[in-house]
Amino acid sequence: MTTLADIRDRIRKDLHDTDSASYRWPDTQLDRHIARALEEVSLAIPRELTTTMATTAGSRDLSLAAITGLIAVEKAEYPAARFPPCLVPFTRWADTLTLELETAPGGADATISYTARHTLDSSSSTLPPFLEDLVVTGAGAYAVLEIAAFAIDQLNTGGASVSESYSAWARARLIAFRQLLIQYGRANRVRSRRLHTPA
Repeated sequence: MTTLADIRDRIRKDLHDTDSASYRWPDTQLDRHIARALEEVSLAIPRELTTTMATTAGSRDLSLAAITGLIAVEKAEYPAARFPPCLVPFTRWADTLTLELETAPGGADATISYTARHTLDSSSSTLPPFLEDLVVTGAGAYAVLEIAAFAIDQLNTGGASVSESYSAWARARLIAFRQLLIQYGRANRVRSRRLHTPA
């Protein structure tokens, strides 16, 4: 199972920053850049999940508070487990999903399909391998942009072009990162929005 430390190590290899006695980027800095890249990846290519919730008789509202990392609700089915699915219109306000039904639910289950942020921590990750590569690319670019900005007014042993070289490398990686976000992005997928009225 890939962990945050694994992603950090891969970024260090890309940045030639593998000597633990003299890291150019402390772990805390890399973790900040990883978190930024992870958020961008999550918004463009989120997890697609489904959960079943029990409704409350007489209430059209469902609480979303227990769903970790929720980005958006894509569809609601009520009652659950019908074919074709009984997709119902809904509204969301904060952590409450309201099923726009003429008759309030009677307590049967509803199925909610939603998108959620990816997680990456010290013990696990929800990222598939190709998204791990994407996070490494983005976080590495942000790390180098940071050091390029810092180097602008510094005395550099590598010469005056150090900052420009860092910036050019980072920009190229950032362009690749954003192009891949667009290429794999969820907004480009075709999906059905047809509603089936509950019987």
